[in-house]
Amino acid sequence: MRKKGRKAFWKNIKFKYKLTIINENTLEEVVGIHVSKLNGFSVLLAACTVIFLLAAIILVFTPLRNYLPGYMNSEVRSQVVTNALKADSLVEALDRQNQYIMNIQDIFSGKVSVDTVQSIDSLTTIRTNELMNRSKEEDDFRRKYEARQKAESAAEEDHKLPDLLFFRPTKGIVMKDFAPSRQHYGVDMAAAMDESIVAAMDGKVMMVVQTADKGFLIQIQHEQNFISVYKHCGTPRKKEGDRVKGGEVIALAGTEDEGKHVSYVHFELWHEGTPIDPAKYVVF
Repeated sequence: MRKKGRKAFWKNIKFKYKLTIINENTLEEVVGIHVSKLNGFSVLLAACTVIFLLAAIILVFTPLRNYLPGYMNSEVRSQVVTNALKADSLVEALDRQNQYIMNIQDIFSGKVSVDTVQSIDSLTTIRTNELMNRSKEEDDFRRKYEARQKAESAAEEDHKLPDLLFFRPTKGIVMKDFAPSRQHYGVDMAAAMDESIVAAMDGKVMMVVQTADKGFLIQIQHEQNFISVYKHCGTPRKKEGDRVKGGEVIALAGTEDEGKHVSYVHFELWHEGTPIDPAKYVVF
């Protein structure tokens, strides 16, 4: 059926008709042309193509191209830039003129004593400085903001750690990052029950304390004034005064809080009394 339909379609558009022009008086055939629908479509397509090409040539090779969206030749572009510079200069000149007029008005109104004025330009400088002076509230806010930023940057300051190797305290993903602005001076790591907790590097156990809500707290003193702190520890494997190696097990993870098992480890790293971000030195 499809083949028959295709054949009928092509036969229809290829079927030729005779276009005849006849002399009305003698009924003599003057011109006779055999055409088909396919010929007519081809002629129409060719005519549209020629018209399109002519229009494209006119737009590309005549000044009409400057009216096309997004098109701008070098001359027009240069003129636009020049006009923009002139406009900027005019705005600046207008501002200076307005300031000059305001200075004259201040002198005539008596706001400024003539004896104190060295030149009109000196008044312009004074007026500009007054506009740029900050209010007391702005100064207070700036000082408080700078003090807060300085405190946070001091807490997060990078310390040079030459030739020091830090071990990952336990296996698990980081649940909560270092955030001294929120009084969170370490990282929280999810850990399986009874997962090993290891020392970050060589040192001496300075504190092993059992807390009411955070399990055992272990603190280790390291070289170059470093201290590592481990909270929410389960059963400790070291006691105060023990020497430990980096990567050595010091406790097991897992505590109980109000009858519920808590299985994560809070790890802090301090240098010379300042908390530092463990993620900068330990690969979690």
